[in-house]
Amino acid sequence: MHINKNAEVSVFEVNIRFIGGLLAAYYLSGQEVFKVKAVQLAEKLLPAFNTPTGIPWAMVNLKSGVGRNWGWASAGSSILAEFGTLHMEFVHLTYLTGNPAYYQKVMHIRKLLAKMDRPNGLYPNYLNPRTGRWGQHHTSVGGLGDSFYEYLLKAWLMSDKTDTEARKTYDDAIEAIERHLIRKSNGGLTFIGEWKNGHLERKMGHLTCFAGGMFALGADGSPDDKAGHYLQLGAEIAHTCHESYDRTVLKLGPEAFKFDSGLEAVAVRQNEKYYILRPEVIETYWYMWRFTHDPKYRQWGWEAVQAIDKYCRVSGGFSGVKDVYSSNPTYDDVQQSFFLAETLKYLYLLFSSDELLPLENWVFNTEAHPLPVLHLGNITLPGSETQR
Repeated sequence: MHINKNAEVSVFEVNIRFIGGLLAAYYLSGQEVFKVKAVQLAEKLLPAFNTPTGIPWAMVNLKSGVGRNWGWASAGSSILAEFGTLHMEFVHLTYLTGNPAYYQKVMHIRKLLAKMDRPNGLYPNYLNPRTGRWGQHHTSVGGLGDSFYEYLLKAWLMSDKTDTEARKTYDDAIEAIERHLIRKSNGGLTFIGEWKNGHLERKMGHLTCFAGGMFALGADGSPDDKAGHYLQLGAEIAHTCHESYDRTVLKLGPEAFKFDSGLEAVAVRQNEKYYILRPEVIETYWYMWRFTHDPKYRQWGWEAVQAIDKYCRVSGGFSGVKDVYSSNPTYDDVQQSFFLAETLKYLYLLFSSDELLPLENWVFNTEAHPLPVLHLGNITLPGSETQR
């Protein structure tokens, strides 16, 4: 594993896939090599935080430490789901190494966000790391936003429910999302739209389907006795996302689907009809199964297993398909790493007993790498005095 390459990497992807994976491998196996590699790699990401605001660049050169942002992101902005999806791994890095830098970096991001005005209580997907101002006011619980909300909830769970600041931030964000983004279609399907330039786009991405599981996971501990409400909301999202699968020829869901003029839970544009082995719908089935044990979630998971096996299996593994509405689909010839890390793991867990990785003891990072709940008790994380 060569980590001194003259190459640019995504800070977010390296964190959730590599560092998250190595940390989980360490906790599950006890083998030091995984911890050592996780820390070596994390040290390579720290220069990305050398910005005027402390909001990290999207990319960093592993050799030089020079960072930059994606050219396409709103006026040189960093992306909410990227700089907001570091907390779990970085807290574990500080816990394992005693080096406060990791914890301080992610707590600084949280504090900066807490001070900012939020249009309609919503977090825009873009923030400029030079000026500390929001980019365009686009809000999404799908790509560009998704795992920011997930990590607020999971920061609280991972802290053994002591990080009440994270929980409160999550609850406030979800309340705004419910008010402004969640709607029921004419056909009775609950969906989560996207806020763009002052109006709601009635389109939901496959990535957004993870939110059903998130609402269920966050139900216990909700304010105002709303646990039942959020479990029900999770079930409704799961149902909508299952419909997006069921309304295709292959019984695999499209990348994005609309809720307009009679067409519901169906992809309209050709470039949104692909399925690239994504896990989010199955992830939601698994959480809903854990919390309700309703057999339909296993049934829905089994439908997906059969469709993946029938339409995605190829000689060298599994491939994405370009059109889920075609009975004769073409392959994209890519097996994404999240197929192994997430899709297959969540399917395996869906058909396993609750004793395998119980949710009281484990919190899954956004790439489905399990990290243990930290029962810190009276231990203070080094550097956590900055939290006050």
